[in-house]
Amino acid sequence: MAGIGGGNIPVLILKEGTQRSYGREAVRNNILAAKVLSELLKTSLGPRGLDKMLIDSFGDITISNDGATIVKEMEIQHPAAKLLVEIAKAQDSEVGDGTTSVVVLSGSLLEKAEKLLEDNIHPSLIIDGYTKAMNKALEVLEGIGKEIDVDDESTLRKIVATTISSKYTGQGPEKDKIIDIVVGAIKAIAEQREDGTYNIDLDNVKIEKKKGEGLGDTSLIKGVVIDKEVVHPGMPKRVENARIAVLDAPLEIQKPDISTKIRVTDVDQLDNFLEEETKILREMVDKIAEAGANVVITQKGIDDVAQHFLAKKGILAARRVKRSDIEKIARATGAKMITSMKDLKPESLGYAELVEERKVGNDKMIFIEGAKNPKSVTILLRGVNDMFLDEAERNLNDALHSLRNIMREPKIVGGGGAVETELAMALRDYARTIGGKEQLAIESFAEALEIVPTVISESCGLDPLDTLMELRSYHGKGFKFAGIDAIQGKVIDDVTKNNIYEPIIVKKQVIKSSSEAAISLLKIDDLIAASPPKPESKQGEGPSGPSYGGMPPGMGM
Repeated sequence: MAGIGGGNIPVLILKEGTQRSYGREAVRNNILAAKVLSELLKTSLGPRGLDKMLIDSFGDITISNDGATIVKEMEIQHPAAKLLVEIAKAQDSEVGDGTTSVVVLSGSLLEKAEKLLEDNIHPSLIIDGYTKAMNKALEVLEGIGKEIDVDDESTLRKIVATTISSKYTGQGPEKDKIIDIVVGAIKAIAEQREDGTYNIDLDNVKIEKKKGEGLGDTSLIKGVVIDKEVVHPGMPKRVENARIAVLDAPLEIQKPDISTKIRVTDVDQLDNFLEEETKILREMVDKIAEAGANVVITQKGIDDVAQHFLAKKGILAARRVKRSDIEKIARATGAKMITSMKDLKPESLGYAELVEERKVGNDKMIFIEGAKNPKSVTILLRGVNDMFLDEAERNLNDALHSLRNIMREPKIVGGGGAVETELAMALRDYARTIGGKEQLAIESFAEALEIVPTVISESCGLDPLDTLMELRSYHGKGFKFAGIDAIQGKVIDDVTKNNIYEPIIVKKQVIKSSSEAAISLLKIDDLIAASPPKPESKQGEGPSGPSYGGMPPGMGM
């Protein structure tokens, strides 16, 4: 890119091939990218939301209506759209839910901001208005939140029911069983603190997927299940009062790092060599037996000879177990992970009431039940194929996060667009007290929030405008939780009566994340994209890679 210096001498500022968009054009490009992504996700919002089928470059198929999954699987190139993807991922990692809402609300906020920009309102004024609106919305949200008793199981069931109502697992006859499993898992791992609140570590819940049977055959196991089988047919398949050695060390002869050759001149030397190997392996197994272990779980391999000795000693063993599973077993059984056989002592062993190999579908799995630490559970998830198993796993994770959130902050608000309508009404009243151009930005923020009830009403076949008017009428009369019951397809005066709840912590995070995403994009007025590297192999070809200059119409998505 070149500018003109004194006289007619060009002054090169940027590298050749660099593309730049600035001022209104840059803002418009970014807003358009965000709106496209928001429009794409909009139809998957709410209980009647639709799914997306995503096919990656290898031909693998993902079917989901989980916002975080959709944006992760899409190969997005536009930098503004990528920013929204990062926001959705942050929402997912923070509270595990509300990812679709974040992207849809961000797009709506930017769409309203675009109209203000067209009216020549400076981005700084819009940003100030949006910041005030966000803070006011969080303040109002705190005021309308309804405290609940997290020790009441029926309340927890209602939270899960709302979370999975828009998901694959919440549609069929298995819904109640899934709710029971999620609530059971959270109650098993919950640790009450001295101040009455709960600590929930979701690392204590393992989801093990196994193809076969149906979703209704999913079960909750109080312990750890690993997708491995006993390594030797001569080993016991069931061990009660198990003393478990958890190893991060191989039960085999270590191979040297460098290539080596052994020259054998007679048969006796070969016999001696093999005998020495056997002796080392026997000593390893003797060491395990002396420590009192009757179960061995290792992340590394087990030599065939070692398997034979372990079987003779009546020790059950599993090898090449995943690192994450090894850590879960160590935590559940109270075992100390051993990285060298020299460190194995009786006090290093973990304990479980039962370790057993069972057949699940066509495969065998090892169940470790009645562990020393009961705050460790496994959900054995069944389903007809891998696609549905993956989606069911995402649904369960959302539900588990919802309950964790409610335990962290035991307050709920009405779902079904109720809380967004209430916040929009409150923000319109607040805007009148501010005045000036910032008032317009706060009113735009209020309008943007109403995208949620609008989309929910569209997805269940209602007229969006009529629904919005009806909601405003209810909220004007003081019904703060009036919202849409999407299953019945109508507006009701209190959605919480129909068990349509949402944890307040999720709504807070949605408002924070979407507001900050919109504000960060409105601050950008210059976009400079370096030219992609030229391919070295084929001469004469044009440069490959993403190009951000002149963003629309392609959007790079």
